[in-house]
Order: sequence, then structure tokens, then C-alpha cells
Amino acid sequence: MPAAPNLYRRLAAPIRSYAHNPDPLVQGANMVALAVASSQPFYPLYVWWSVSDTVWPVFFTWLSTPFFLAVPWLARRNAFAGRAALPLVGIANTLMCAILFGTASGVELFWLPTLTTAFIFFRPNERWFGLAVTAALFLAFTVLRGWYGASPGHVWTADELSAFVTLNAISAGGLTVVLAWMVMGREATD
Repeated sequence: MPAAPNLYRRLAAPIRSYAHNPDPLVQGANMVALAVASSQPFYPLYVWWSVSDTVWPVFFTWLSTPFFLAVPWLARRNAFAGRAALPLVGIANTLMCAILFGTASGVELFWLPTLTTAFIFFRPNERWFGLAVTAALFLAFTVLRGWYGASPGHVWTADELSAFVTLNAISAGGLTVVLAWMVMGREATD
């Protein structure tokens, strides 16, 4: 039985190394970006299993995967840019998904973890960035919403939309809980 933990450590070592940064804020943003990127390949399976056999629009979510994967790379070159990329890629991904799935899919629930990343990975003197992201999200949700969610790539049935909302609520809620847990862990070490 001891071989399994050793195998896990060997497989996880390159990922931990890629995400590692001496700055805990950068490392936290890196870990979240990699967690999101690692979950994206499975999202079509979740949709197929819980929502509908029509999953072709969901494959477009993979377009943002390389950008989430690039957050640690960018953070090695510029810590602020790497941390800033996380909520910006989150905004782009959520907008793209709202266009593809429609707002009735509940995909806009991902605004909450995106907004959360804009505040927890920045220092007090960088709060201006969190406020700028908040303004961008507010603009997208209030002004652009009638445009971007009006004609989804596929018309889902009422039952599919209900299942989609449940799936997105669980996913966005789970990610928000992980982010809150990270903040609690950081507070304990301060």
C-alpha cells in the first residue's frame, strides 16, 4: 500500500513545482488557476452526465484552459500580472460560457468566485485592481447581460436548464468555498 502515496507525490511534484512561489499570494493564485484548468477537461462529462447529451458548446470552455495554465508562468515573470490574470481569465471564461450556454444556465454564478479572486490575492495597496474587476463584472452583468446571454449556442430545454443551474451552482459554490478556505488558512498563518 505505501506505493500509492509515493506515486501520488511523484506525479504531483512537477505541478507543485510549477505552482510554487515564495509569495503566498502568488502561490495561492497559481494553485487556483491550476485547479480550474485541471477541472475544465471534465466539464463536458459533467454536463453530459447531469444536463444533456448535447455537449458540443461545452468544449469551447477548453479555449480558456491554456490561459489558466499560464498564470504561474506569467507570475514568475511579473507577480502582479500573474495574480491579475486569474480574475481576468475568469471574467473572459464566464462571458464566453454565458454566450454559449445562455444566462438561464446559471453560468453567471461563476462571477462570485471570480470576484473573490480579485480581492483575496491582492495586497491593500492593490485594492484598486479589485475595484476595477468589480466594476468590470458589474458592467458585464448589468449593461452587457441582455446582449451576451440573449442567444445561446444551443437552446436547452427547461429540465436541462434546471440541471445546468444545479451543476453550475455546485461548481461555483465549491470553488468559492475553496477560496474562502484559502483565506482562512492565510489568516491563521499571519
